[in-house]
Amino acid sequence: MAEIGMEPGALLEALLELADRTQLEIRVLSAASASADFAPTGSAACRVGDRVWVVLAPDDPALNQAEVLAGALGRYRADFLEESFVAPGVRDFIERMSG
Repeated sequence: MAEIGMEPGALLEALLELADRTQLEIRVLSAASASADFAPTGSAACRVGDRVWVVLAPDDPALNQAEVLAGALGRYRADFLEESFVAPGVRDFIERMSG
């Protein structure tokens, strides 16, 4: 796990706000849907056609969810990130998770 300079929950919130601006499809599973058959067991990101989906599992710690989301932002929305202001600590975290 990466060392971060802010509380994991605050980092995750900042990344979720950024993901919303980049139009990533974010799905936060409910505890009920996470327990269904064939439900994802961990947070993950994938590309489906021209859309990028990030699924956050409710049992994953906030830091793990932040790592998955930061990796997706760095991999799939690098152009947007280069053209936009991103707080330095958040940008550094994204760069570490996607590089």
